[in-house]
Amino acid sequence: QVQLVESGGGLVQAGGSLRLSCAASGRTFKSYAMGWFRRAPGKEREIVAAIKWSGGVTYYVDTVKGRFTISRDNAKNTVYLQMNSLKPEDTAVYYCAASSTAGVVTNQRLYDYWGQGTQVTVSS
Repeated sequence: QVQLVESGGGLVQAGGSLRLSCAASGRTFKSYAMGWFRRAPGKEREIVAAIKWSGGVTYYVDTVKGRFTISRDNAKNTVYLQMNSLKPEDTAVYYCAASSTAGVVTNQRLYDYWGQGTQVTVSS
């Protein structure tokens, strides 16, 4: 069982930055692939970024490439999402999730555990 708690969301002006954190319980955190997802108002949840258990391989959706960076610290059982150059269209509830599937996991259905989400609002 893995419990995930996100933090770091908030209100920021366009062009600003935020750093989301996701703290995981459980000693097996380092064996899980991790991902960040978001759900914007009126839209379906989409993947934002994902990272392999070792941290060596990552994935980003095209809309955030060059602006967002996913990383993880297995010693601290934490995964991060650094978000720079934020745009109003980045406004959403952001979720972290853990998957026992090997590699970088982009399919939402392969994620086993989810956090409760943190709101990110970008004003224009």
